Amino acid sequence: MDMTFALRRKEVVNEKPHISQMILRWPALFTESQVYYEFNRVVGKNLRESFFDALDRYSPNLMDIFRKKKGLAGQLLAELLRKTKTTEPTDVRSLCLRGLPVILGDDPSTFFKTCSDITDEDSFQQIPVGILCVDAETPQLNPSQVAIILEGNSVMEPDNLPQAFCLTFGLIYGLHLDYPKCMRNTFNFIQQVFLNLGKVELAPKIQSLKNLLTIM
Repeated sequence: MDMTFALRRKEVVNEKPHISQMILRWPALFTESQVYYEFNRVVGKNLRESFFDALDRYSPNLMDIFRKKKGLAGQLLAELLRKTKTTEPTDVRSLCLRGLPVILGDDPSTFFKTCSDITDEDSFQQIPVGILCVDAETPQLNPSQVAIILEGNSVMEPDNLPQAFCLTFGLIYGLHLDYPKCMRNTFNFIQQVFLNLGKVELAPKIQSLKNLLTIM
């Protein structure tokens, strides 16, 4: 994959092939290790380490912000907090990743999609970029099974929701995709605040949340 990076990058950027074609052409790219390697090849940064270090560092302050939020967003965040049963790291990470789009004014309902059967392709064929949460009964913050959906294709089935979110971010970079419109603020926040990538000037909502996180 290292040796073919330049060829693959040229193809991805210039030709913009469909995801179904990329799966056939570069199947190794849709494995956890290669997503991280590809991200490092593109931007020179360890995605997994940087993403989870920042998420864990900001989690206590994010949870405080969630508890203090009022209005409709506050109600949605309170429900997420009620669903967080433990302080186990994966549960806390799931809470923060579910709550970030709410606090930033995004619409996570069109990114986190729920179904009862991962083989039911009708449930995700219309999803351009998203995470499919497989729950047999009541929807969970960190469901028992998750899948990454790109252009209606289930491309990976990570172990948990935080891992799926991190890998989705890496796939977007590796495949030169646009951030999903419904989650643009959230992905820009992760890019600019969690990973310190891109423009220094932040959008007002992102700057406001960053300020809250740094002064608490």
